[in-house]
Amino acid sequence: MVLGQGILIIGIAQGLFLGQRLHIARKMHLAYLAHYAMITRMIERKRYKTVLDRLALFPAVALLGPRQVGKTTLAEDIAADRESVYLDLERPSDRSKLTDAERYLGEHEEKLVVLDEVHRVPELFQALRGLIDTGRRRGHKTGRFLLLGSASMDLLRQTGESLAGRIAYVDLPPLGVLEVNGDEKEKLWVRGGFPDSFLAETDQHSMTWRDNFIKTYLERDIPDLGPRIPAETLHRFWTMLAHSQGCVLNAAQLARSLAVDGKTIARYLDLMVDLLLVRRLQPYHANVKKRLVKSPKVYVRDSGVVHALLGIPDREALFGHPIVGSSWEGFVIDNLLSVTPDRSLPSFYRTSAGAEIDLILEFPGLSERWAIEIKSGSAPKLTKGFYNALEDIEPDKSFVVYAGDERYPISEGVDAIGLSEMAQMLSEGKNNRPHK
Repeated sequence: MVLGQGILIIGIAQGLFLGQRLHIARKMHLAYLAHYAMITRMIERKRYKTVLDRLALFPAVALLGPRQVGKTTLAEDIAADRESVYLDLERPSDRSKLTDAERYLGEHEEKLVVLDEVHRVPELFQALRGLIDTGRRRGHKTGRFLLLGSASMDLLRQTGESLAGRIAYVDLPPLGVLEVNGDEKEKLWVRGGFPDSFLAETDQHSMTWRDNFIKTYLERDIPDLGPRIPAETLHRFWTMLAHSQGCVLNAAQLARSLAVDGKTIARYLDLMVDLLLVRRLQPYHANVKKRLVKSPKVYVRDSGVVHALLGIPDREALFGHPIVGSSWEGFVIDNLLSVTPDRSLPSFYRTSAGAEIDLILEFPGLSERWAIEIKSGSAPKLTKGFYNALEDIEPDKSFVVYAGDERYPISEGVDAIGLSEMAQMLSEGKNNRPHK
């Protein structure tokens, strides 16, 4: 009897100890979530001011970007500074409020209405057009609706047909180098710019998040957006693009590898581009008497997704992988193009003889053309092909973006420059002359 009571007491004590440990663990987890939310809010997104500017000019603004890129957080920050209504159209309860959309939204005419996952209610766009036109006659001309979507083809087509002249589009990319601390640039490159991946406690947690992000996109999000493509097939296609990061598109080779035709490859690629997951960089067309490459170069837009598709978990694995140079190139290009002034024309230059420049930026308003070469090392060396390309296109400015931070002249008319400084120049529209 005494022995049984002793065992019972020990069991109760162990249970209390275990319960206390679980309670402490739960409190620590909640504290981490609160800390994570605070850090997420503290990251100043460069598109914040852009969205505000567009809301001041247009009745509706569409904030487009991949899943989990931070659209909802940004929209909530904007809505917090004004009277607003937020509807998540993934929730049946919120969708039911729009059974009579004109009546419900008409009651909130003087508020900013945020419609998250708006592509789930395609019939809504015609109603929005009528509400916008009615509101204009009453003096409510701008800042009525903020639409959040995953950049599906349906969303772009519907808003283009129904809201032409009434809507502005803003692309929200993953986090960039100007949105994180300067000493976190390498971490951003390795983990990518999706906030949950970048802010994860460990590299392992970040990799787990990205693996699940890819899986969810393939198995749920893309089918929900319309296309019926086997998840395994699209995963293989996405992985092939990661393996050929920054290469000129070889549709025939991809078609053979997937046992499909060229038209199917074009359809897959169009889908990934429309979802802002892949970038197509077009070749530069110059009036030179040389044979130019005519196919685009293709990049998986987020470096962290590239690394997850290729099974690269951390910095050490990345620096020992043959993709490291191409990964850095894609990371630099996506960061620079996310801050390049509106109406700039990006391209690359390559001839069959080997003359090549990774990125050319044309600024129509300034009538300027910049040549940008990208090197992953800390001591960049330029090839004869780069100098031959400079002679062909005669850019106004030439830069080499490398892994260091110091800016210095690498040759006459060509500056070596760090990514952050290059991005800052483009973001501010500076007209700095290269060092002589």
